[in-house]
Amino acid sequence: MAGHTLSIAAASSVIDANVRANGMHVRALMTKAAALGVRLVQFPEGALSGYVNAEIHDWDAVDWRTLQAELELTAAHAARLGIWVVVGANHQRTPPLWPHNALYVISDRGAVVGRYDKRVISHSEAMHWYTSGTEPLVFEVDGFRFGCALCIEIHFPELFMEYARLGVDAVLFSAYADDPIFDVAARAHAAMNNVWFSVSTPASCRSSLPCSLIGPDGFPFGRPTAEADLVHGVLDAAKYEIALTKARPWRAKVRAARGS
Repeated sequence: MAGHTLSIAAASSVIDANVRANGMHVRALMTKAAALGVRLVQFPEGALSGYVNAEIHDWDAVDWRTLQAELELTAAHAARLGIWVVVGANHQRTPPLWPHNALYVISDRGAVVGRYDKRVISHSEAMHWYTSGTEPLVFEVDGFRFGCALCIEIHFPELFMEYARLGVDAVLFSAYADDPIFDVAARAHAAMNNVWFSVSTPASCRSSLPCSLIGPDGFPFGRPTAEADLVHGVLDAAKYEIALTKARPWRAKVRAARGS
């Protein structure tokens, strides 16, 4: 990572019950991000599929075949644009098992190279909707290591400490939420673990919890587009020497000594 930079964007897409409409809007924002020189663009929780109790009220009503087709179209578009994409969608499991609430990682060659399944789910999700995931996900783009997290997981600092131990440079946090405290928590996790944070939320949540990019010192950076549907910026380690070369290694040493 040292000496390198990476341009990323957090997208605020429109999420609808119409999966095809979701896919079209995601791909339009991908095109817009690529025109800004972005190498990786991140989308909200449920960006392709919709989210339970909002766009989805019954798993039996979900058109899984169309959702898979939209994921494939999105992957093909990533290859055409030459960018990485992280996009939220439900992942079907063999009934009677409930789906995962997932983030798909699509490479700049159009391959799905990873899937993060939300590990900490809400009481409602656990009782009625989702199966929780079990593993963190770390992937690399141009020398930068990324981890993924979803929504309610923002309240569990141990997840972000784990990602720091795994050597991630940045966490991609996607949420279908409008709680402003999520921004406070994201900034705190970024500052305490000295990692970048990218926060992606739907257009319907934008007024209360807009997309943001947060540096490893906990302060926001990046520029929103005029429509506020993208926030883009550059991960540049040279701008965060104290956070990355002094604070982070020292805190890691102290935590290891304390057994945490």
